[in-house]
Amino acid sequence: EYPGRLVLADLPVGAGVEELVAGLGCGESQWAVRDGVVRVPRLVRAGVAAGEAPGFGAGPVLVTGASGVLGGVVARHLVSAHGVRELVLVSRRGPAADGMDVLCDELAAQGATVEVLACDVADRVALAQVLDGRELTAVIHAAGVLDDGVLESLDASRFERVLRPKVDAAWNLHELTRDLELSAFVVFSSAAGVFGNAGQANYAAANVFLDALAQARRAEGLPGLSLAWGLWAGASAMTSGLGESDRRRIARLGAEALSEAEGLELLDRAVAGDQDSLLVPVRLNLPALRSRSEGVPAVLRALVPVRARRHTAAGAAAGSGGGLAERLAAMSDGRRAAYLLDLVRTEVAGTLGHRSAAAVEPERAFKDLGFDSLTAVELRNRLHTATGLKLPATVVFDHPTPADLARQLRTQIPNLPAAGPEGLLGELDRIEQMLTDVDPTDEESADIQRRLAALLARFDKAANPVETERVADKIDAATDDEIFAFIDTELG
Repeated sequence: EYPGRLVLADLPVGAGVEELVAGLGCGESQWAVRDGVVRVPRLVRAGVAAGEAPGFGAGPVLVTGASGVLGGVVARHLVSAHGVRELVLVSRRGPAADGMDVLCDELAAQGATVEVLACDVADRVALAQVLDGRELTAVIHAAGVLDDGVLESLDASRFERVLRPKVDAAWNLHELTRDLELSAFVVFSSAAGVFGNAGQANYAAANVFLDALAQARRAEGLPGLSLAWGLWAGASAMTSGLGESDRRRIARLGAEALSEAEGLELLDRAVAGDQDSLLVPVRLNLPALRSRSEGVPAVLRALVPVRARRHTAAGAAAGSGGGLAERLAAMSDGRRAAYLLDLVRTEVAGTLGHRSAAAVEPERAFKDLGFDSLTAVELRNRLHTATGLKLPATVVFDHPTPADLARQLRTQIPNLPAAGPEGLLGELDRIEQMLTDVDPTDEESADIQRRLAALLARFDKAANPVETERVADKIDAATDDEIFAFIDTELG
C-alpha cells in the first residue's frame, strides 16, 4: 500500500554499516545479506513432475476447515483419487455446517469412514481432545477467514480474527502432532503473503507465518509444506465477497483463477515432489504482467524479465514531480490543466479496468465511479508512478472528482514557472523583441532567418499536410509562365 516506504533488511549477527549500505544499494524492499552477498527474493518455476502418487499414509487424515468449499473439495479428492479410507473432518460448526451431511454421504458411498467434529483448532485444549488416541498419518490445514481493509482500518480485533485460524491453529497442530509419524503436514497458505496484496495486511501476515512454520518443521526433520495458493475459480465463503472490480484488480495484477481440476493436480504434484517447504500454486498471465504500467513486481522478475529502464527526471526526483514539472513548464495554464486532467482520467481508467479515459467523467465523484479504499490506494500508487509525487492514500476522498484531483496535482508540483496568459505566444513575443536588436546585415542574421523559415515550414507542413501536398502538386504541374506570375503576385 506504500511502495518504497519500507525496507526489510535481513542481516547476519555482527553486521555493520557496510552490509547495510550494500543491501540498500539494490533498491528493493526486501533483501538479505549472506556470506557478504546481497540476496533478493524471486519466484522461479518449480520442477515438480506429474504422475507421482502423493503419500498421505494408510491411516486417518485430518482436514481442518472441512466445512469450507476448498476443504470439501480436498476431502473428496483424498478419497476418490488417493484411496484414503479414514478422514477426520474438523471445523468450527462440525456436523451443523451447511452441506456437511451431503459431503459425508458422498464419502461414505465411496467406502470412506468419516468423523466430523466441531472444534476450534485455535483452542489448544479442544484440539488436544480431538487428537487424543488418534494415530494420524497426515494433516491438511485448510482453515482461514478474510477481513480485508487498508492498513489504517485494521485494528487489533481485525488482526486477531484473521491470525487466529491460521497462526494459532497451525501452531497447535504443529506441537500436538510433533510425535506422530506423519507422512505429510500441509498448510494452505496464500499468494497474498508472497506478493503483499494491498488491503490484506492481516491475511498476508497470517499466511507468511504458515510459510515460515513449514520451513521450521523441515529444519527439525519433520514433514512440512506450505502451499501459497492463488485464486480458485469456484466460489467459497472466502471469495464470495469478491465483486467484479475486485476480480478485475486481481486480473490486472497478472493472476488468473485456477479451475478445481488444476488446483487438485497442483496439490498432488506439490505433495509428491517433497522438495520444498514453500510452493506457490498460481496461474500467472505473463503478458499482462509485462504490460503493467506500474512495472513488474520485484519478486516476479525472474519469470518476467524486464528491460532496464532509462534514468528519468521523474525517477531521479521521486516525490518532487521533477519530470512532470519539466513537461508542464512550456505549457499555458489552460494546456497544463488539460494535460493533468487527461493524466488523472487515464490512470482512473486503468485502475477501474476501462479501455480509455473517455469512460471517466471529469466531474463525476470517485465513489460513483466505483472506487473503494483499495482502488483508491491503487490509483494513488499509479499516480505516484506517473508523476513522482508522494500522495496520501486518502487523496481520492479528499478531492472527490477527477477534475478536483487534477487541480490538486497542479498545486503539488514545486518550482513550476508561472505560465503567461498566451503560453507559447508569449514566448514568441519575447523572441520578437530580441530580434529587434539584431542587425539584419550581420552574418548571424542570415542564419536566424534560415532557422525561422525552416521552423515555420515544418510547423506549417505538420498543421496542413494535405494542403502542403496539394501546393507541391500544383507547382510540379505549373508552367514557367504560371510560376513567374505567382512570384510577381506574391512577392511584388
